[in-house]
Amino acid sequence: MKDTALTKTHEALGAKMVPFAGFNMPVQYEGVNIEHETVRNAVGVFDVSHMGEFLIEGEHALALIQKVTSNDASKLTIGKAQYSCLPNDDGGIVDDLIVYRIKEETFLLVVNASNIEKDWNWIVSKNDVGATMRNLSDDYSLLAIQGPKAIEAMQSLTSQDLAAINFYNFVVGDFAGIEHVIISATGYTGSGGFEIYCKNSEVKQIWDKVFEAGNNFGIKPIGLAARDTLRLEMGYCLYGNDISDTTSPIEAGLGWITKFTKNFTNSEALKKQKEQGTQRKLIAFELDERGIPRHDYDIVDSNGNKIGIVTSGTMSPSLCKGIGLGYVPTVFTEVGSKIYVQIRKNAIPATVVKLPFYKG
Repeated sequence: MKDTALTKTHEALGAKMVPFAGFNMPVQYEGVNIEHETVRNAVGVFDVSHMGEFLIEGEHALALIQKVTSNDASKLTIGKAQYSCLPNDDGGIVDDLIVYRIKEETFLLVVNASNIEKDWNWIVSKNDVGATMRNLSDDYSLLAIQGPKAIEAMQSLTSQDLAAINFYNFVVGDFAGIEHVIISATGYTGSGGFEIYCKNSEVKQIWDKVFEAGNNFGIKPIGLAARDTLRLEMGYCLYGNDISDTTSPIEAGLGWITKFTKNFTNSEALKKQKEQGTQRKLIAFELDERGIPRHDYDIVDSNGNKIGIVTSGTMSPSLCKGIGLGYVPTVFTEVGSKIYVQIRKNAIPATVVKLPFYKG
């Protein structure tokens, strides 16, 4: 089990630690609901240093990224980031990721912790253009400072104008006394804020100063459990649950990051899917009655026939009702459609809704 540079800090704060993607990670401190509300209403800090970082450089860097990712990275100017995915050869997804254009010929790819080795090997196998690749995952830490008070709480730590950094844009600048930190207006919570990329040797200083600066704004450390409820309320996909090696970006509702303005891995087959439609799609649903839909629970029709499974589900702390995502045949995907979630012996009625669940 790997530790992050902040593992001892989390333990000292009384965090409940669990194994996650091969790392010893804080799942919660005070409790999921309190931590969730902190991010929705104030500001919270996640240690997400388990994520992977690859640097792709050189005159052929863009060509490689265009080949392996579904989105159009040629649209990225320096200082912009882009959500994308790595399609596989069989219609599924190797991983979802964020692509940053750091310099004209330098890109940073941020991938999921559980897929670092898989993604690295996949991109290497497609690198017949001679792009330079470096895996920085073991050397870098990542803090997500999220919530509506993040800008105000963190402004004293940097000479950069945080309010001027638009969503999915970033700057490389000073932060908490450290130079050359990536300050990125990204995150997986839907409540605004930043992600801070720094070296492992720098993250403790940044963590301490962040909590000092945020003291008057109700800042708290947040665990992975609340990260999951926050992202689910926004309908953001989680790799391994809602997207995987066997789900296509078109089925998963990720057509918006699948650009057919270029050729990429399996693009012909995915283009056909987009044009002809798919047999199943990822839907969002809310339970009509009390209950909590859980990962892998069956989704059934009005006659009790199994039509799909719940890929992600929880009791929404913001909405106080059961919410979830799942794949069902296309005939059940219209907003307002009725489906049922099998919770133990009961088929609980649910309604297909438009994302996000949480409107803010």
